[in-house]
Amino acid sequence: MCGVVGVVGRGAVNQILYDSLILLQHRGQDAAGIMTCSEDGRLHSRKSLGLVRDVFQERHMLRLQGRMGLGHVRYPTAGCADALAEVQPFYVNSPFGIALAHNGNLINAEALKAQVVNEDRRHINTESDSEILLNVFAHELYKHSPAEPGAEDVFYAVASVHRRLVGAYSVVAMIAGRGLVAFRDPYGIRPLVYGRRETPQGVEHMVASESVALEGCGFEPVRDLDPGEALYIDLDGQVRACRCSPIRAHAPCIFEFVYFARPDSVIEKVSVHRARMRMGQALARKIQRTWPDHDIDVVIPIPDTSRTSALELALTLGLTYREGFIKNRYIGRTFIMPGQTVRQRSIRQKLNPIAVEFKGKNVLLVDDSIVRGNTSRQIIQMAREAGARQVYMASAAPPVRYPNVYGIDMPARGEFVAHGRDERQIAEAIGADRVIYQDLPDLVEAVRAGNPALERFDCSCFDGEYITGGVDAAYLDGLEARRNDRAKQARALASG
Repeated sequence: MCGVVGVVGRGAVNQILYDSLILLQHRGQDAAGIMTCSEDGRLHSRKSLGLVRDVFQERHMLRLQGRMGLGHVRYPTAGCADALAEVQPFYVNSPFGIALAHNGNLINAEALKAQVVNEDRRHINTESDSEILLNVFAHELYKHSPAEPGAEDVFYAVASVHRRLVGAYSVVAMIAGRGLVAFRDPYGIRPLVYGRRETPQGVEHMVASESVALEGCGFEPVRDLDPGEALYIDLDGQVRACRCSPIRAHAPCIFEFVYFARPDSVIEKVSVHRARMRMGQALARKIQRTWPDHDIDVVIPIPDTSRTSALELALTLGLTYREGFIKNRYIGRTFIMPGQTVRQRSIRQKLNPIAVEFKGKNVLLVDDSIVRGNTSRQIIQMAREAGARQVYMASAAPPVRYPNVYGIDMPARGEFVAHGRDERQIAEAIGADRVIYQDLPDLVEAVRAGNPALERFDCSCFDGEYITGGVDAAYLDGLEARRNDRAKQARALASG
């Protein structure tokens, strides 16, 4: 998962880009990068591993000149040993000078790489599918317009990209001295929203992964980009839009609403906060249906994402809601960390129980989802050590049984705690007295209620249905080989 942003301003955009990346930091804590274009067409870049606040110092910001630029925050899904080489935005100098930042994952990256190298005659430096995407776009743009590209040339190139790519991609790209391009895959799996703001010098434009980045920088969100749509914003501020793909099968990733997006964002006209409220209400109704004689004394969220759902669950059931864990905010998201030992240590550093809220009580812990089960297992043990009599676990999402192949680094199939287990066996595996999962139809309805026009979602990590196609047993086996803990530890050792 990554966060992307692009800005065309009337003055320097370096501060806007920095501020927007701070607001998108939740989408990736592994690395950050900014690239700007100055009036003479020169590109200026700063990117490195680490958090936004650590990557960019004053001396770096002063060098990021220009009124057009891109920004990116990321965590890796898979990659080469040289992690620094894969920090975005990427850049190619032919044609025209193009920089690109990408959120998503390409299913056909290996086949594309062979085409790019052997047929397009372009060079690939990293294992990143984002670099492949950049080279496909650059090749198609040059093929159609070897001289001065205009909006129609850009749209032709994006249409060609759609024909060649399979997977999820929300992209912002910058053509040096000319303008900003933004586009989404034909299914709209990953979010991308356009906004604008009035200034005394004229209108400024921004495209970002979430509306919170726009609002936090004073931009008014206008709309989400449609699936398969491209925007081209030139340096004069003229905005042109074109649907570049004939496919009309909108299926945004439902896990954005469960976990990744900030609650103050609006995605596809759906308030993430309200969607999570409805998830909690639906989960409460399931408890009423399937466990009417429950003995729950208190509902405690596992911070932070589950708070909204947990509070609504408690209100619906008429139960006491309490904050029972204090969170260390300097620890990253644990299920994406490389290696079991690192994850287990970080969980203990991340949360600490407030014993008085647990002692002698039957506790229902609420989390947004249960992936590997490592976090759940240790938190349940913490609750017992703090004196809880019975510890139950509720998940606002259904059991995660399949990898997310569209840009979320969920583990190999065998590393999911729900893999090959029913709810009773999952409860035993994580040490809970009982586990309650959200039903998938209820999750879908909780999100769709915010925008009834949404007919379908990508729920592949729950149901194993991959809307783009191209995902078979061989692909999943290869993905498992790249994403399992042993492979990640090997890459970490190779990088020093």
